[in-house]
Amino acid sequence: MSEAILIVDDDPVQRRLLQAAVEKLGHTPLLAENGADALHLLDRTQPDTRAVILDLMMPGMTGIEVLDRLRDSGNPLPVIVQTSRGSIDTAVEAMRAGAFDFIVKPVAPARLAGAIAGALKVAAMQSRQNHEDKRKETFSFRDITTNSPAMRRAIELARKASATNIPVLIEGESGVGKELIARAIQGASDRRRKPFVTVNCGAIPDTLVESILFGHEKGAFTGATEKRSGKFVDADTGTLFLDEIGDLPLDVQVKLLRAVQEGEVDPVGGRATRTVDIRLISATNHDLIRRVKEGRFREDLFYRLNVFPIMVPPLRDRREDIPLLVQNFIARFAHTHQNRVTGISPDALALLAAHDWPGNVRQLENAVFRAVVLCESGMLGSVNFPQIRAQVEGISVDDATSTPPVAEPASNPRETHTSTTLEPTSQTDFLRVIDESGNIRPMGAIEQDVIRLAIEHYGGQMSEVARRLGIGRSTLYRKLHEMGLDTSGKAPPSGTAND
Repeated sequence: MSEAILIVDDDPVQRRLLQAAVEKLGHTPLLAENGADALHLLDRTQPDTRAVILDLMMPGMTGIEVLDRLRDSGNPLPVIVQTSRGSIDTAVEAMRAGAFDFIVKPVAPARLAGAIAGALKVAAMQSRQNHEDKRKETFSFRDITTNSPAMRRAIELARKASATNIPVLIEGESGVGKELIARAIQGASDRRRKPFVTVNCGAIPDTLVESILFGHEKGAFTGATEKRSGKFVDADTGTLFLDEIGDLPLDVQVKLLRAVQEGEVDPVGGRATRTVDIRLISATNHDLIRRVKEGRFREDLFYRLNVFPIMVPPLRDRREDIPLLVQNFIARFAHTHQNRVTGISPDALALLAAHDWPGNVRQLENAVFRAVVLCESGMLGSVNFPQIRAQVEGISVDDATSTPPVAEPASNPRETHTSTTLEPTSQTDFLRVIDESGNIRPMGAIEQDVIRLAIEHYGGQMSEVARRLGIGRSTLYRKLHEMGLDTSGKAPPSGTAND
């Protein structure tokens, strides 16, 4: 079946090549030469567009900025990013920003076809998932599962907040689940059957924020062809959730303060004030106190919003939740899409647990969703998480995105490594755990010896060292820096900066 695929690239030659490839696969290409044109085209073609092929390195709005705009607007389109071989780090950043897959120029036709097929499969299942989510009337605290003491404390605070109507400020990194906490508060309150209206303040152009929040009269400004009530009025008698409130312009913060204090809003171009009855829940991934000190957020508004603060911990600080979240995601996706995936292998789960998840629960959910959609067996394995493997194990991107060949058994085990294989006769041949006094040595000292040994054992091949130690390369270099070691495992000469 022919699907519309948007191609975004400032290089006309590359656009024509991708256009021909997409047409050869039987799909309909849509073309945009920059990020702004792409976003404008998506506004006009949604929901017809099913996937996006996005160049990362473009003048003006970069591919990463386009991804951020799509994510902030809640657009679930799968995006395949393309980059040159020398820009792999940028591709990894794009995956963190929510990209579905990436291809390296010049891309092989089979690789492009596979990426597009996977993206379209995800788009189809995402559409069905959204339909299922809309059918669910309310979200409650019973829907939030955790094994983390820090997360339990946040949930308990949220439960207490649900019994009142005071303003709540939910703080935490992007993707930790701030909106879910807000929905649970509303679902447990006496406003549970009233409107729940969400606004992503960071995704609205500054010139439109006031109109979207407070409404406008017809003819109030250029393009105002009809009267709009605004989000405050839409949420009347219910709950208004203002996400990324730290991104609000200062002039809008003044009107917001009045709306919160007095329960009154003034539509743009209007003469009459409208009274509203709302429960306000705000969220931010910024340090609002720092923004207040920098003059970017009003102090009086901060204290008005920060009546009942709730801090949601990042996923890296509650890794005990990862197995539970993964199983819940697998069960939900497999049930919704009638998929045969039933579980995840221990090595794959260990891989996910070792990742820092800068995109938090949202990134984990997207990774599991992608894996479930593309899995060809009943059990997810580490091969189903290629981008995560590339970051955690320190392997190359090409190795991570392709199925590794089956190696023939070596006649001599020592030939399977570039470095000499050591054969310990006892633990103390490698690592001294007991000190001269007969006491256990400090963990930091033992860890330092392990890293020194690994660097020596694998001949300074840092990717292999990180993989064998079960940590990412960035973590390895951070530990070396903290220990005052260089990449040979030795302390640098006296007076030498250790960066």
